[in-house]
Amino acid sequence: MQSETQVNILLADDEPENLIALEAVLEGLGQNLVKANSGEDVLRYLLYQDFAVILLDVQMPKLDGFETAMMIRQRERSHHTPIIFLTAFSTSDSLMCKGYSLGAVDYLFKPIDPVILSSKVSVFVDLYKKTLEVQRQGLELAAINAELRQSEERFRTLSACSPVGIFLTDIEGHCTYANPRCQEICGFNLQDNSSQGWLDFVHPEDQERAIANWLTHLRDGHEYSDEFRLQRQDSTCWLHLRSSPMLSNVDTLVGHVGTLEDITERKQAETARAQIIQEQVARREAETANRLKDEFLAVLSHELRTPLNAILGWSRLLLTKDFDAEKTLRALETIERNAKSQAELVEDILDVSLIIQGKLRLQLQPIDLIQLITSVLDSLHPIAESKSIQFETEFDATAANTAGDSGRLRQILRNLLSNAIKFSPEEGKIRVRLTKQQDDEKSFAQIQVIDHGIGIEPDFLPYVFDRFRQADSSTTRSYSGLGLGLAIVRHLTELHDGTVQAESAGEGKGATFTVNLPLLEQPT
Repeated sequence: MQSETQVNILLADDEPENLIALEAVLEGLGQNLVKANSGEDVLRYLLYQDFAVILLDVQMPKLDGFETAMMIRQRERSHHTPIIFLTAFSTSDSLMCKGYSLGAVDYLFKPIDPVILSSKVSVFVDLYKKTLEVQRQGLELAAINAELRQSEERFRTLSACSPVGIFLTDIEGHCTYANPRCQEICGFNLQDNSSQGWLDFVHPEDQERAIANWLTHLRDGHEYSDEFRLQRQDSTCWLHLRSSPMLSNVDTLVGHVGTLEDITERKQAETARAQIIQEQVARREAETANRLKDEFLAVLSHELRTPLNAILGWSRLLLTKDFDAEKTLRALETIERNAKSQAELVEDILDVSLIIQGKLRLQLQPIDLIQLITSVLDSLHPIAESKSIQFETEFDATAANTAGDSGRLRQILRNLLSNAIKFSPEEGKIRVRLTKQQDDEKSFAQIQVIDHGIGIEPDFLPYVFDRFRQADSSTTRSYSGLGLGLAIVRHLTELHDGTVQAESAGEGKGATFTVNLPLLEQPT
């Protein structure tokens, strides 16, 4: 008896509207509601059906509720069926006592609280289901006990008809019995003394592992489960083999009992399912890429429009207004600054285009990293000074020489330092370190840019170097940018046979970007 199985609930009332109301209250229990309009209908239903509980109206024509209940109790089949009396006419104690004397489990007065009624009925429904379940389990237990009393011939009959292979071995692993299904799967004959059992037919690619696992099972005496391929004359199939030790009454090992099951269809289904999952993952990745591109285009239009608006606005004012020299100079500086901002955006987009097409090339030459870093810091000094940000440097002269493209290395440093300035608070500090590191007998220069700014969320950290990725990609975000700078940093670093990584303890705890570049031991 499953918990979802419907049971019968009998509703008895001579007023149709009352039956409708009861049905509306109890239909949420998901059980079979049987409606009766009279006591005679109730008795007729009880001839053919059993009920978890009966809701019985006291005032009914001909046979009233009390008379009907008395006749219900006289029948053996319904003697213990719970009855709940319902009435709207009398609340006298004598009638209540009469109802309880007839075996009623409750006596409710109309109007009835739906919650109370539903709760009371659900209790009897659950009790009825549990009673049926106990009866069912009792029958099953009796059947099991009867089965256990069958003779050894019964076991052999079951073994011969089993849909899975069954085999027995002695303590050394030699097969002593195999049912017909086992011989059908493996293709060996028990009477063939030269046969070593199922091990002879294991696929060569799986044989070494399967034999080693089986011998370990024989040695240690634990339960065994393994899956492998089996070679037959005309095909190859997948098997699931399970085995357990057989112990005597005094816990002495007497052999092993095992089963063989053909799981070829399951393996084929798993392969198909894995392929579907891969396709779903690929589709999700494609959808994510498309979404990121859409977000990037929205950000791009916003980032290009902002400086363009400033350029157009000041240009129009210069054409229509007669400014003095100071204000004209201010207007031209604003136009130049925004034009440079647009140029930088376009250069980043062109760089990403070259990266995607694999056309970005380097002009390699010996580079002094200390001079390069110092030069980049000097160029960014005005921007840092506008936020009262201080640079702290730590240079190791032994890590200064590398081979690279001067312009591209400068671009890497400028992108990292510009981000550090952008995301650092007023009067903050940015630390730049150049040290020599050793790994697997190779030396490399390590450049670290360390800030104490807004930090990076742990969930976003794995994607910080992806193209078009930004922690906040909305057009109303606090910081400008296209989300291409760090992607360009990673690609340029890799073109220099280097690596780059980002670290952050979380939001508000700053970030550290580390670039590793191969050292040029002897500059040429």
